[in-house]
Amino acid sequence: MPDEEKAELDATLNPEAPQAGTSSRSFLRYLSEEINPSLGSIPLLACCFATGLTDGTLYNAYGTFVSMQTGNTVFVALGTSGQNTKPFGWARSLCSIGCFTIGCLAFSRLHKLTGGGRLRRTLLFSFLVQTVCVVVAATIIQTGIVDGTYPSRRDPADVDFVELAPVALLSFQAAGQIVNSRGLGVSEVPTVVITSLLCDLVSDERILQPVRENMKRNRRALAFVLTLLGAICGGWISKATGAVQPSLWFVGAIKGAITLSWLGLR
Repeated sequence: MPDEEKAELDATLNPEAPQAGTSSRSFLRYLSEEINPSLGSIPLLACCFATGLTDGTLYNAYGTFVSMQTGNTVFVALGTSGQNTKPFGWARSLCSIGCFTIGCLAFSRLHKLTGGGRLRRTLLFSFLVQTVCVVVAATIIQTGIVDGTYPSRRDPADVDFVELAPVALLSFQAAGQIVNSRGLGVSEVPTVVITSLLCDLVSDERILQPVRENMKRNRRALAFVLTLLGAICGGWISKATGAVQPSLWFVGAIKGAITLSWLGLR
């Protein structure tokens, strides 16, 4: 039977096969589209709330930040003179700084491998990795591998280095947020830094412009407020529940929702 006749017969017997191939190619093309930075800033603003929620919870429980590395740098410096108030608190902060740095390297390389920071597939995969890291960290604490009670019932002198596991995972994923903000071209919402954000906000010569005429100022102001609200919520949630993991499950849900949102944003 000639090849042309075979092709016609296959198309007759399997009418859905060409459509399936076309659908797959269309979906791959869809994943290769660039995200509009203006719309892409919305999930990044949600990340600001997640950052405040995470750091507000983790600092109370383990004495370190996982997103804001300026504070961790000071904690490490104080540890060199034995003035960090928690035993080996400097080690947790050093772990966070190291994993955040590794995360920045890994996520920036991911952007290169997938074709660019504005592509739908890049953002989708990046936030999927971040979501998995948060869920694994929450699971480690939920299962009791790491003490998640707040305030901790352990003797302050009793150091549990297993606590470094969730700190490492959460610091690594936090790096993805700022790399994504740079890749999208929305550097006014760094998601993990407040100092430079406030500086840029108040030094903006157009700070008093009408709302619709200065979107960068609007995003900076929202980013600050959402980070503050997230930290407040983190403190109240851990106080009300007496545990660390509820806040982390909340962050995991936020990250999961952001991951799915990249499939819809254009």
